[in-house]
Amino acid sequence: MWLILGAIAIVATFINLYMYKAGKDYKLAMAMGLSFTALTLCAEYSLVSRWVKVEDWAALLDVVPGMERALWVLTIVSILLNIAPILLERKGKK
Repeated sequence: MWLILGAIAIVATFINLYMYKAGKDYKLAMAMGLSFTALTLCAEYSLVSRWVKVEDWAALLDVVPGMERALWVLTIVSILLNIAPILLERKGKK
């Protein structure tokens, strides 16, 4: 599930950037990009929760350390890319 939500977040982010570049209203795409990023994080957390419930320590030890770094980086990149049009608009108005 997290893979699908993550893919939707990436697509929504690129739609956001494209709509800004085309001069169209991009705010819905921005909200969708950020929302699907949050849903991806929730889905990942649910996956880890299931592994804890079934005591799959091997999966936790293999996946969680790398996943933590990746989720931090990808979330920060998603936030920056999604708010870039707002920052560029403000810069252009000065």
